[in-house]
Amino acid sequence: MMSLSIGIVGLPNVGKSTLFNALLKEQQALAANYPFATIEPNVGVVPVPDERLEVLAKIVGTNTIKPAMVEFVDIAGLVAGAHKGEGLGNKFLAHIRETAAICHVLRRFEDENVVREGAIDPRTDLDVVRLELQFADLATLEKQPEPKGSVERGDKERWAIIKHFLGEIQAGHTVRQAIENQKLGVDSATCEEVAKELSLLSAKQELFVINVSEQQLTESEVERMTDKYADEFGVDPAQVIVMCNQIESELASLDDQDRKLYLQDLGLRASGLDRLIASAYKTLKLQSFLTAGEKEVRAWTIPMGTTARKAAGVIHTDFESRMISARVIDYELFVELGGWKKAKDAGKVRTEGRTYVMQEGDVVEFMIGK
Repeated sequence: MMSLSIGIVGLPNVGKSTLFNALLKEQQALAANYPFATIEPNVGVVPVPDERLEVLAKIVGTNTIKPAMVEFVDIAGLVAGAHKGEGLGNKFLAHIRETAAICHVLRRFEDENVVREGAIDPRTDLDVVRLELQFADLATLEKQPEPKGSVERGDKERWAIIKHFLGEIQAGHTVRQAIENQKLGVDSATCEEVAKELSLLSAKQELFVINVSEQQLTESEVERMTDKYADEFGVDPAQVIVMCNQIESELASLDDQDRKLYLQDLGLRASGLDRLIASAYKTLKLQSFLTAGEKEVRAWTIPMGTTARKAAGVIHTDFESRMISARVIDYELFVELGGWKKAKDAGKVRTEGRTYVMQEGDVVEFMIGK
């Protein structure tokens, strides 16, 4: 199954471990009030909220539900000078390197009882963290040897991308910004490949959690701050999640009914955690396909644009080479018709080949050969 790993990153005492504890619904990370309370990264796997699974389970008659999963890594607090080994810098950067995306936790709340490292506004804190990632990438890029003599076109293109990344970092931009600016004239997929090959930190997709106080957590204020910080950071508003990590920790300890009542009291439509996971899917261009049988109902995570053959391989590696075809129906139609048998009798289940591009919410049966 595809592993989606997101690193929770930020300065000390911004609420990273509190967020991680909420994600796990239990106190597995040490949320202590001093820098470096978290030394080794804590890893937690949390389910992707998906109301469709319970509906499918009732239709096919199973009690076993397995949602798609997201892996969150609580990485110890970064400090200025991390790229030079300040604090626990080298360890922090290595742990970030292993994740698919970065979730910046940025402090917006005021609390004189919680030690503050850094400035008093999210933008300045973000600049500190990004600068450390950029310095680390600069060191990596400067070590790359220039190809000499008669070289292949691919090597020339790779070197041009490296020089482009170097120039952009020296100009104060991240590698992610360099890829998306499209100034080089090379397609972004090739640039992504080079950045991935070199494990460049500032090339990773980013999410931004603005950690606010309970008093700031109103629907109108959440919307205002989402737009404000999306504009300041130069990102899509979908990447910005305004939430109160302390409240999320409290919500996580409640059952579903009490959670709903608590959210209603706060005047919020959804919890911050649900919005964070949804944002992670959107930012990383991921989607889910569904399997529904008597043994279990399950959601599987795949990148957008994945073919049926590759999707089969997510279920089991052998299935990719042995897949013959796929029986596919849209979730809404599957529910409307009442399950596989009625859908097949109505002629609404399609038979698709290996190259079929999977769509969000496809309910699938893979036909696998020997």
